[in-house]
Amino acid sequence: MRILGIDPGLLTTGFGVIDVDGAEMRYVASGTITTQHLDSRLLPQRLKVLFDGIGEVVQRYRPDVSACEIVFVNVDPQATLKLGQARGACLTALVANHLEVSEYTALQLKKAVVGYGKATKPQVQEMVKRLLHLPGLPGKDAADALGLAITHAQVSRSTLAIARVADLNARVSAAYKSGRNY
Repeated sequence: MRILGIDPGLLTTGFGVIDVDGAEMRYVASGTITTQHLDSRLLPQRLKVLFDGIGEVVQRYRPDVSACEIVFVNVDPQATLKLGQARGACLTALVANHLEVSEYTALQLKKAVVGYGKATKPQVQEMVKRLLHLPGLPGKDAADALGLAITHAQVSRSTLAIARVADLNARVSAAYKSGRNY
């Protein structure tokens, strides 16, 4: 399974792509999409850059699923609104490219990657480097995006294991109720 992680931001959006085979994770690509070259007053144009950039990443790397960070309210309401719009552009690009989107909080990402919900950015970078056997530290935004992909890989494994057990329990229960054997 190929997973695309997205760390949305209006100035810089991080992306990270990993391949997952069972418990093995392999780095494919990572980077950022930036709107810093545009005037800050050109919000619609900046959102289009993010939308188009995500579309290009999807077309180039052909992920099977995606994971995007859930953002929360900041101290500055205007910044929160702009970040929400950037996230909306990223989500729309993912869905427009027919990708299933899973969403995770920064706390979930940090717990999955570092094991501690209040981990710092450098700690996340270091653990992403170790988990994916990278030669150097990825940038902060790319590390968060790769961390989201790693989080989704771990959650997917757990969800599949639970589904297998739930399916087994449903069959056993049905066997007793209707007298069937499997």
